[in-house]
Amino acid sequence: METDATYRGTVYPWQCDHVGHMNIMWYVGKFDEANWNLFARLGLTPSYLRTSGRGMAAVQQNITYKRELLAGDIVEVRSRLLEVRDKSIRFVHEMRNAETSEIAATCEITGVHMDRQARKSTPFARAIRDAAMRHLEPAMA
Repeated sequence: METDATYRGTVYPWQCDHVGHMNIMWYVGKFDEANWNLFARLGLTPSYLRTSGRGMAAVQQNITYKRELLAGDIVEVRSRLLEVRDKSIRFVHEMRNAETSEIAATCEITGVHMDRQARKSTPFARAIRDAAMRHLEPAMA
């Protein structure tokens, strides 16, 4: 997959809790922004989703918190596609402190391709599935 980050941003003081580190709701928000950048790389762009009547829904999300992020820290998320199925994808985001390169959190998500009108899962279009397959992370030996 491209080496470009799927999210870059800053931790603002108002995103920190009473302990002084970024509150968990903001981790989720930053991972969500990374989702849409990753999806666009696969062809699941806003215009595709609008014109096709399709959507993406998260059905499982697991976050692991490893290091604190504090007000003023620069955050970078990089994403890898782990699995492509007929109607779903599984991917992982890795959030780092951009200054120290320390991993702050990881988030593994399973997303399902949806027909928004029928409110049911539906297979990916061939072009999207092909793009996803090109970005698939090689299996670890």
